[in-house]
Amino acid sequence: MTLESPSQAPFEFVAGVARAYAALVESPHTHPETGLGGKLFYPGELDEAGRALLVAANIAGAATLVVTADSNTQKQALRDGVADFVVNNLDEALRILKNQLRKCETVAVCVALPPSDVEQEMDERGVVPDLLHRDVPVPPFHEALKLQEGEETEVDLSKIPAIVTWQTGSSLPKDLAVLDEIALSCLDPDEWEARRWLRLSPRYLGRMAHGLRLIESHREFAARFWEQLGERTDHGEIGFAFEVLSYRRGTPDQFRFSPTQL
Repeated sequence: MTLESPSQAPFEFVAGVARAYAALVESPHTHPETGLGGKLFYPGELDEAGRALLVAANIAGAATLVVTADSNTQKQALRDGVADFVVNNLDEALRILKNQLRKCETVAVCVALPPSDVEQEMDERGVVPDLLHRDVPVPPFHEALKLQEGEETEVDLSKIPAIVTWQTGSSLPKDLAVLDEIALSCLDPDEWEARRWLRLSPRYLGRMAHGLRLIESHREFAARFWEQLGERTDHGEIGFAFEVLSYRRGTPDQFRFSPTQL
């Protein structure tokens, strides 16, 4: 398999999920061990933006309620593992959600109705999500935490934001897993948000990521990762082709390795 740089569509989707995940785990509801377990998230309609939010919420550990009346979108969400259940009304959704919320377990439930119908019933029945996507017309409008994307702040040069992606020249999950483990080893123990992302994002992104791994971290992580990859390849510990790209302030750096280079 020939290595190619990540195509734009998967890159943008995975990056969008990563941004949504980062915003979700900034919530004061989030716990380092359980994430958003036991919390109800309502992102609104399962459109393109809602799909990224739903995947992010799955990775963060929330119980998520989404809605769409489009049957093709419902079927695709089930096929891709984005939603666990598609149900016909809010009653069915709440039965599933209440059980999973009690156990602090991740679940994604889609109601096969227009958003306005479900939101009106949520209002009438007093269904109060712990987190809402901004501008979703479901009370409480001020008390519930709104999902917002924060502005970047820079404390020191080593913490300058960086996006790092990697992919392999094979379709073998075990090869990607090797790079994933190296990446995990390059994170500090207290960086639980990034560690959770690396552990769970492959499970929930699945084939939608097209074999692409991506993490939004910082320059210090990128430098450690590149150093570790260089050492492992020099010692012959990696026997498959791979490519790593690091984007800092929009400028990419490339690390490409092929066994034929040995």
